[in-house]
Amino acid sequence: MKKMIALAAAAFATMMLVAPANAGFLFKNNPEKQIEVAALSDQIGWMSVLSDDKPVAKRKKTVNTSPIARKLVKFAKSVPVGTIIIDNSERRLYHVISKGVAMKYGIAIGKEGFGWTGEEVVTAKTEWPTWTPPEEMRVREAKKGHILPAKMEGGIENPLGARAMYLGSSQYRIHGTNQPNSIGKAASSGCFRMANEDVEHLYAHVKIGTRVIIQE
Repeated sequence: MKKMIALAAAAFATMMLVAPANAGFLFKNNPEKQIEVAALSDQIGWMSVLSDDKPVAKRKKTVNTSPIARKLVKFAKSVPVGTIIIDNSERRLYHVISKGVAMKYGIAIGKEGFGWTGEEVVTAKTEWPTWTPPEEMRVREAKKGHILPAKMEGGIENPLGARAMYLGSSQYRIHGTNQPNSIGKAASSGCFRMANEDVEHLYAHVKIGTRVIIQE
């Protein structure tokens, strides 16, 4: 019996990890009767299945896949469900999905001189966003011999990747990338990069107005 319960719990955890965009997301329609996922993990131990930094299944690497598999983790910080926490020092993004539980993603952060901390909200969301590099970026890159376009329409060649979530009135975004090898590194000009498969997953579960906390 115990074995059957453990197997059922592990299957449930895996379903949560790979939940599709149209899954209605976990528990949001019944906040008063949220399943205490963290307590369940303590009782049955299914969370340990997801805590070893290994992908749930081996996948073929493409321009859309992350070298750092997303996973469910226990999350002790006391913030409302739905909050996004970006940890610069760890180079990870946490999306709190239930009390004591978050989805953890690998990200790329701002390179030296471009990192920042603070608090914003998601003010806009775009699929396959257009990239309009700021003039100062075009000038800076031109000095390095890199000529950037004034504007680039969305697509796989676009460095913003498959999705973008805009932070406040700033020029910064959480967005995809066509350089998944940069995930886990300090590589951007201040935005937060995610692999396309991960940014699509996060995008589907984030609403306009979502609080985003960027910390050291």
